[in-house]
Amino acid sequence: MLSLRRRVPVLLAVAGLLATVTAACGGGSSSDSATLTLYSGRAEVQIQPLLDEFTTATGIKVKVRYGATPELAAQISEEGSNSPADLFFAQDAGGLGAVDDRGLFAPVPPEILAKVDARYRADDGDWIGVTGRVRVIVANSRNVPDAEVPTSVFALTEPRWKGKVGIAPTNGSFESFVTAMRVQAGEERTRKFLDDLKANDVKTYNDNALILKAVNDGEIDLGLVNHYYWFQLAAEIGEDKMVARNHFTLNGDPGALVNVAGVGVLKSADHQAEASRLVSFLLDRTAQTFFAEKNFEFPLASGVQPLPSLPKLSEVQSPDIDLSDLSHLDETLAMLREAGLL
Repeated sequence: MLSLRRRVPVLLAVAGLLATVTAACGGGSSSDSATLTLYSGRAEVQIQPLLDEFTTATGIKVKVRYGATPELAAQISEEGSNSPADLFFAQDAGGLGAVDDRGLFAPVPPEILAKVDARYRADDGDWIGVTGRVRVIVANSRNVPDAEVPTSVFALTEPRWKGKVGIAPTNGSFESFVTAMRVQAGEERTRKFLDDLKANDVKTYNDNALILKAVNDGEIDLGLVNHYYWFQLAAEIGEDKMVARNHFTLNGDPGALVNVAGVGVLKSADHQAEASRLVSFLLDRTAQTFFAEKNFEFPLASGVQPLPSLPKLSEVQSPDIDLSDLSHLDETLAMLREAGLL
């Protein structure tokens, strides 16, 4: 079992971390008067410092509409070619796929696609991953020894975990995980897993952060979250107060899904070249380092490493899932409702 026992690094100040961006972006440009409209499923704290620096470096302004990824994906789909958005920065591949299925993205330029492994971008080249995150089982180390933490999410329905497991069924990352399970394990096994979770008195929370806190406080023993929530709580309360531990599931289990936050440029964008420039900026070394050290995510552009306390993505025993297949969210939501989890 791969288990994270981490030292949280001192976060670099945003200004210091991004000091070299102006040089990397080449200073001002003939597009100085352009204003991009970005629909962002990522929180303001996660990307706004980078967008500000991009504007400083290039003169290209970025107007942001923040919201939940599924809602923004639905909004873009409804707006179609009349959408005011130039770009969509989604929290997960499912949101990107939903827009791509409508044929609303323009192809990502080949030189930008080449920055990221093919596993973390669309099959058709119309969107690209910017950062990665891994699903983990977080466990209370006082109540559950490392050797007893399940190595598969399917074990969470066993009687010994009755009333001791937390999930966030309204969270996009959980819903993408269920979609991945449907793709990998099939509809029947996924439906049984959800029904068995419900029968096993699974505890539901509004988000991953609440699950992690509940595990750390001993309210529950196990929870399903994204890996970086451990770092966020540790930075907030101190590593010495962290009882929870992250555990990666094994052998291609869907509990170790690697999902991405990524971006696509709309075909209808008024500023295609400037939008592509922002995409390229998000994949440059400085921005990727910011994502790794500020957001505790996995950088996806080649040549940038994750935090030393994280494994390389190639070492994670993730399921062999085509991220383009995570767009079928409606079926997942229906299954969660049928199981009584929504």
